[in-house]
Amino acid sequence: MRILLAGGGTAGHTSPLLATADALRRLEPSVEITCLGTPRGLETTVVPAAGYPLELVPPVPLPRRVDADLARVPSRLLGAVRATAQVFDRVRPDVVVGYGGYVCVPAYLVARRRGLPLVVHEGNTIPGIANKIGARFAGTVATSFPDTPLQGTYTGLPIRRMISTLDRAAVRAEARTFFGLDPDRPTLLVTGGSQGAASLNRSVSGAAQALSAAGVQVLHVQGKHGGADPAPTDTPYVVLDYCDRMDLALAAADLTVCRSGANTVTEAAAVGLPAVFVPLPIGNGEQRLNATAVVDAGGALLVDDADLTSSWVREHVVPLLTDPARLEAMSRAAAGLIPRDADEQLARLVLAAGAAGGSAA
Repeated sequence: MRILLAGGGTAGHTSPLLATADALRRLEPSVEITCLGTPRGLETTVVPAAGYPLELVPPVPLPRRVDADLARVPSRLLGAVRATAQVFDRVRPDVVVGYGGYVCVPAYLVARRRGLPLVVHEGNTIPGIANKIGARFAGTVATSFPDTPLQGTYTGLPIRRMISTLDRAAVRAEARTFFGLDPDRPTLLVTGGSQGAASLNRSVSGAAQALSAAGVQVLHVQGKHGGADPAPTDTPYVVLDYCDRMDLALAAADLTVCRSGANTVTEAAAVGLPAVFVPLPIGNGEQRLNATAVVDAGGALLVDDADLTSSWVREHVVPLLTDPARLEAMSRAAAGLIPRDADEQLARLVLAAGAAGGSAA
């Protein structure tokens, strides 16, 4: 069976795509997998690194406002559809899977035109434009959250096996040593996702001395644009531009301050890591909704981006990190909310869709 996985841009699309690809190979080693992305996205790096073939087509941004860019969409879309059709000619997929993003609209249109089985996976609580389109004619729709307003199957969000099978307590000392941290100190992980988050970087690093005074050490993944500038401290404050061992970063931490993209929420909750979620202040509000179930269960706190100041960190994060009983209660509340086998659930749906399509043909 030949499977085309379409999605890219950020880790929110590429991570579940790759997790599904790995699950497909575990379940059916003979499958042929090709990934479809655009030259602008993270997929140009992470997909080849994971060992999967990658085809690229022109991106078609869909403007949220009526402006000059909106008038260019039809011609751009036509060009992308033509390029995508050429990819389909080369790959000859038996089933197409889309995760959203710029690359998916032309993939969905070509799949529909050719009568190919289509599986759409929506990562966020609020569906994106591409997946709203694809879900209208997809034979199979899967969602990461049970209250996503699409008719489909709730599978959860596919995450990497190195995280879904992670035992944080078992590797905590090893993980802290890996990052040059003290094995015995309470540890804060700060991450703004694959793009970084300037407001998180400024606010948490501005509270570095207060964290240190409480005996807290910090692992700060600042992103490619930087912005973390901690004052000298007596406890470790490790700043990284990028972390390719997020499994160890999650294991090292007692608490994380982070955005609430679907991937971030899912990974933290799946391993029982207490969190302070800071939703991205732009977009359609999906990040706030992504975090709702974990926050309501008591596994995380939620703070608006505008309210996350260094003072807020000193007043709320420092006391939390020095309260092991509360952290343990939050960990128990978060663990179990998120399916850890979403990768295999989605992979089985994909294989079933491909088999049904082949039978129909």
